[in-house]
This record gives sequence, structure tokens and C-alpha cells, in this order.
Amino acid sequence: MPFAVYVLGLAVFAQGTSEFMLSGLVSGIAADLEVSIPAAGLLTSAFAVGMVIGAPLMALFSRTWPRRRALLTFLTAFVAAHVVGALTPSYEVLLATRIVGALANAGFWAVALVAAIAMVEPAARARATSVVVGGVTVACVVGVPAGALLGEHLGWRAAFWAVAVVSLPALAAIVVSVPDERPTTSGGDAPQASVASESPSVRAELRSLTGRRVLLTLLTMALVQGATFCAFSYLEPLATRVTGLGAGWVPALLALFGVGSLVGVTLSGRVADARRNTLVAAGMASLALGWIALALGAMSPVATVALVFVQGMLAFGTGSAMISQVFQLAPGAPTLAGSFATAAFNIGAAAGPWLGGLTIDAGFGFRSPVWVSAALMALALTTAAVTRLACPLPLTKATVVMKS
Repeated sequence: MPFAVYVLGLAVFAQGTSEFMLSGLVSGIAADLEVSIPAAGLLTSAFAVGMVIGAPLMALFSRTWPRRRALLTFLTAFVAAHVVGALTPSYEVLLATRIVGALANAGFWAVALVAAIAMVEPAARARATSVVVGGVTVACVVGVPAGALLGEHLGWRAAFWAVAVVSLPALAAIVVSVPDERPTTSGGDAPQASVASESPSVRAELRSLTGRRVLLTLLTMALVQGATFCAFSYLEPLATRVTGLGAGWVPALLALFGVGSLVGVTLSGRVADARRNTLVAAGMASLALGWIALALGAMSPVATVALVFVQGMLAFGTGSAMISQVFQLAPGAPTLAGSFATAAFNIGAAAGPWLGGLTIDAGFGFRSPVWVSAALMALALTTAAVTRLACPLPLTKATVVMKS
């Protein structure tokens, strides 16, 4: 695996830390900027919305740029947004920096996914994708708890400074390790002189991404991620108020979920290139059963701890395989496929917690988000079945090779 792919994973680690760390900083931000806790919570929502909107927009904006230039531009903007955020005394300015940071993050994600698979052989593309996605899982294991710890002892601004500082080595490494070449129709690299003849038009890329099979696959991905983040977002009240674990267990459970996620993307990267469709189908079915098992067994500490690890592993292992599946299904969209996959991921990440919150507000208890996760997985399995029946892959020689 090229060193540059791991560099992209490091940058995604810093950005993933920023995306999720505010869950442990909300109270400090609200007190310091003299706003309500719900207003501070909007900073997380603003980031998610920026990711959904920014992924396709930033990919379109930078689609003809050399990849190294695009990655450096987006990562520099991300660092600058966090420096301004760490310095500002204004809630409005901080909110604006979260949106700018999300747009930069979305653009980086879209280019990084394309760049990673372009730097490896076709047989290693799922593994390269898993390395990039693995940055998010490491953020869950290390970055988010570390951000919360910094916020507790040094104030929330220290966490913003830390994200900016961690991004600097990635900036330097991108300069020396990522090829400064433009995207091509095949998703590989080509000399800059041939870009005009080899880069597909925006219309051609959008046509490739708006086929029924691709759209249904993106919908399935959003449902899977919605299920994951619905349960994950309310893990703390589930563990403390249903399972009966002490508050001290919560960081350990969050880290355990992150460890499972890291194991999942690592194993997925080694298996998905040869058995992608089988892995996705088995992962989705196992996730559905796992959420049902957690909902039924949430009063057992042993079952809860075990299932948190297993579900983290299944969720991110399946998710990273689905991202590579989008690239497989839309070969005519080498620059926009990653952005659409990123948008689908974040739509699920935003919708899942909202749906889980609705059930809690309706009085169904803190176990109800896990049942919502199970229901979302049932919808995901149904959508996947419809996709397979209504939009079968053409039985070409290439398809037979790709099928598991």
C-alpha cells in the first residue's frame, strides 16, 4: 500500500476528530460564548449539513484540479477554519467556521477517496478505501476521547488547536507523497496535457451516478449509516439508564465501538476486493440481527459490551465496502463518485440521530433508538433486494470477474 494512502488516512483522522468531538465540548462552548446548549449543539448539525451539501459541490469545483493541489487547498482551508474557531469570541463566527470546515472536509474526502484508489492496482482498491475510512474509526478511538479530555482540562479551544496541529504533518506529507496529476475517465492518473481529452464532462459523470442501481445503492448506504449513528448517538443513556453501567463506562464503550470499527475496516479492506457483494450482504444482515439483539439484551452488561464491539466492526466494515461498491458501479464518474458516497454517508449520520431522538421525545425510552436502527436496517435490506432484482448487473466478462 503506497505511503500516500496512509497520509490521506491521517488527514481524515484529524477531520473525523473535528466532526465528532463537539459531543464532549458542548457545555464548555455554551458557557464560554454565553449561548444555550441547544445553540451549541447546532454547531454539530451545521457541520453535518455542510458535509452533505459540500461533498458534491466541492468535487465539482475541483474536478479538473491536480489531486495534490485539491487536497492541499481543502486541508489548508480546514486548518484555517479551526485556527479562526479557536480564536474567535463570537458564536456566529464559530458557526461560520464549522460550515467552512465541513465544506473543506467534504471536498477533501471526495478527492481523497478518488486519489487513494487511483494510486493502487484494481485488486487493492477496497483495501485503499478502508485505509482512508479507517481514519474516521481511529478518530472515534483516540481523537474524540482526547478532544473531550483536552476540553475538560484546558478548555474547548485547546481541542480546536489540537485538530489544526495534527493536520500539519498531513499537509507536509501530501506535498511529498501524493502525485500532482489530474483525474481521468478511468480513475487512474494521466499527464496533465491529456486532461481535456480524458476527463469526462460533468453531465457524463452525473449520468453515470443517476442510474437506478447507483441511486438505490446510495440510498442503501444512507440507511445503513443512519442505523449506525442512530444507536451510537444514544449509547450513553442506553448504557447508564437501561444497562445500568456507571458513567465511567461510557468513554470505554465509545472507545470499544471505535476499536470494533477499526477492526471492521481493516478486515473489510482485505476481503472486499475479492468478495465485495457477499461481504456487503452478510454485513447488512448481521447488522440487522445485531441491533435486534442489542435492543432485546440491553439490560445485560455482558451482552451490551460485546454487541457494541461487534456492531462497530460490522457497521464500518460494511460501510467501507459499500463506498468501494459505488466506485465499481459508476466507473464513468471518477471525480464525483466519492462525493456522492460521502454525501450519502453524512445524510445517514444526520438523519439517524434525529429519528432516534424523535422516539425518545415520544416517550418510548432509551432503548427505542436501537429499535429504530433495526428498522432502518430492515429498510436497507429491502432496498438492496429491490436493487438486485430490479437492476441486475449485465453479465459481461468484467462483471463475472467482479462478482463474488
